[in-house]
Amino acid sequence: MHKKLTGRWLLTMVSLLVAVAGAHAQTARLPNVTILATGGTIAGTGATSTTTVGYTAATVGVQQLIQAVPELAKVANVKGEQVFQIASESMTNEHWLTLGKRVNALLAQNDVDGIVITHGTDTMEETAYFLDLVVKSRKPVVLVGAMRPSTALSADGPINLYNAALVAGSQEAVGKGVLIALNDQIHAARDVTKTNTSTPDSFKTPELGLLGYIQGGKPFFYRASTRKHTADSEFDIANLSALPQVDIVYGYANMNTVALDAFVAAGAKGIIHAGVGDGSLAAKVKPGLVAARKKGTIIVRASRVGQGILARNGEANDDELDFVAADTLSPQKARILLMLALTKTTNTKDIQRMFYTY
Repeated sequence: MHKKLTGRWLLTMVSLLVAVAGAHAQTARLPNVTILATGGTIAGTGATSTTTVGYTAATVGVQQLIQAVPELAKVANVKGEQVFQIASESMTNEHWLTLGKRVNALLAQNDVDGIVITHGTDTMEETAYFLDLVVKSRKPVVLVGAMRPSTALSADGPINLYNAALVAGSQEAVGKGVLIALNDQIHAARDVTKTNTSTPDSFKTPELGLLGYIQGGKPFFYRASTRKHTADSEFDIANLSALPQVDIVYGYANMNTVALDAFVAAGAKGIIHAGVGDGSLAAKVKPGLVAARKKGTIIVRASRVGQGILARNGEANDDELDFVAADTLSPQKARILLMLALTKTTNTKDIQRMFYTY
């Protein structure tokens, strides 16, 4: 009898040890994902459950965001860090430099497999493209946000956060550049834009197309960007404490040079001209742009249209004027690339090469 009990006890203990070892092995196989929180609607709260506009952004902390999605523990070993707590319309160059340096420091660690950044949607595409140009790793970096605050009926933040962690921890996302994951879709930082003021399907890549989908707990990629990014980028912010001043001048009927002149007088090192159509230069504005260039300000012609290639030497003789063409970049993303370009050179031919590279 004693031998039978001893045998059963040993068998039970062995079974328990095997189960515990299996559980540890399963946990060990999960990727390590760090969530960097910066605020935004995903961390916002409203007065009622039906408040989807007029809410207060950036009130919920990162740990509360994580606790609201217990399913995260099934797809990754998650850690949270509050980097900022702001609405994204208040994002600055200084915020970008701080965030970029923190991302690079974390990705250099062996115990970090990917990063998720919670962010307000207003400037998410800009932060994503900045990181796409300065992150020095092929590990996944995924930005995520929400179009509805955390207190709203059918809040989109929790599922978006879950999906973002899933993508950030996946092998499929390695080497794809900085991504935005929203509404069960995966977009490239360079090409995506916010297209609607309030609906959950706001983020789209109109012409070039999204990269893939998230379905059934798995990311599916169908294409990748051909432009250089992240580990292949020539830009380095490790020793930067500030970025050059670059401003955007918006084109419209009856346009004048008031804004342009003010920016140049305020010390702008570069101007993005968000022209009408194919970046056309209004008769009243062209002399001001030419004068600014002669003073040393770099002029990049972009378009307010939102789609298409900005043709070099199309609506203006860029070679003669010594201007740069923005290619397919939106004015707000052209600004980011020009700021980083100006940390390397003021040669317009080299800057034009960068616009055709990134």
